[in-house]
Amino acid sequence: MSRAMSDARAIGRRVRYWRQRRNLGRKQFADMVERSVSWIDKIENGERNLLRLPMLERVAAALAIDPTVLTDAQVASSAAQCADGVEVQSIKQALGRYPMLSADYGHGRAVTNAQVERQLSYAGQAWLSSHFAVVAGVLPSLIEDAQRLVAESEEDVRRQAHRALVMAYRLACSMLLKYDSTEIGWLAADRALYTAQSSQDEIALARATRSVARAMSHTGQLDAAVTVSIDMAERLRPRLNDDDRDAMPLFGMLLLSAEIAAAKRDDAGLAEALHEDASTKAERLGPAHRGHHTIFGPANVGAHRVAALVRLRQGDAAVRYAQRLDPAMVNAMPVERRANLLLDLTDAHTQIGRYDAAIRALIQADRLAPEEVRCRPLARRLIVGLLSTRPGGRHDGLRHVAQLAGVAA
Repeated sequence: MSRAMSDARAIGRRVRYWRQRRNLGRKQFADMVERSVSWIDKIENGERNLLRLPMLERVAAALAIDPTVLTDAQVASSAAQCADGVEVQSIKQALGRYPMLSADYGHGRAVTNAQVERQLSYAGQAWLSSHFAVVAGVLPSLIEDAQRLVAESEEDVRRQAHRALVMAYRLACSMLLKYDSTEIGWLAADRALYTAQSSQDEIALARATRSVARAMSHTGQLDAAVTVSIDMAERLRPRLNDDDRDAMPLFGMLLLSAEIAAAKRDDAGLAEALHEDASTKAERLGPAHRGHHTIFGPANVGAHRVAALVRLRQGDAAVRYAQRLDPAMVNAMPVERRANLLLDLTDAHTQIGRYDAAIRALIQADRLAPEEVRCRPLARRLIVGLLSTRPGGRHDGLRHVAQLAGVAA
């Protein structure tokens, strides 16, 4: 096979990938680039090459990507891994729609609880695996379907529908906060809380409160974040002795949310007290609570303690605490949790000048969950900081990760 033919096939595969990722039909895409469907087919099958720059740029513009995403293998690989601005904007647009106001609302396709639960499960597993491009692709339709389910559900299943919509909003909030879209993340959290209040469901309210607290923390409302987390936890406290699978893990995670916010406002004493309370509850968890979607347990409590110490700028204490964590329990946590622990350790080592250890932690995080490192603004800031150090500036592995993350080395 000639080089030209190989390049044509590679570009064609990328065109098809991005057309499908943008949910564009062949006819719709053909109209956008002012060509025929057969021309699109030939491009995507590698039978025709995008040799002319104006046409390459037109195709890339229709797909809302840089032309190098089609022509450069490394750029293409990095772009495919990350949720991009178009997809984040789609989540924002989904949050800005009010389909129940339409005169045609209720006359579209029917949505079942099972369908929404399947979408939620798929998106949730993608999140825990740090596959954020997948989450971003699913969220807009998930939010719309969950909204429709609430509006159309009978009374006997409406509580479950409300819980599903709360979880969809929570996932949107987490996704937006991870990409530093804090104001829209706050909107998603507020929607979750409003939905939970409407359902008069304390478990849904506790779930939504976690998102509200995180959004508050990200927007600098640290006192409020601590208050809402502790207030909601206290509402759940009377249920802790009941046979309630959700109350204890949610109670614990609310304490951890408050711990992080307290640490960010430099309240070391309160952060430690909240950690101790959460740790005690985690040790009490029985088999019925294992595998809970909150991932509440000793390992996650430990990971949050490391995060709190990092936010208190106690890097040395964070490193020492992390060394005490049970490796088997840490490795049993989902990828998203482990990767964030490694990023916190990157920050901790950097704080105390252990740059080689920080670089190792960052590279380990990249190998475990590339999207956490190459796509998130937080990780990029860590990369920039390490590159400015003498060991980082000459470390080939770090420079390679920086290149993949789009950071100038």
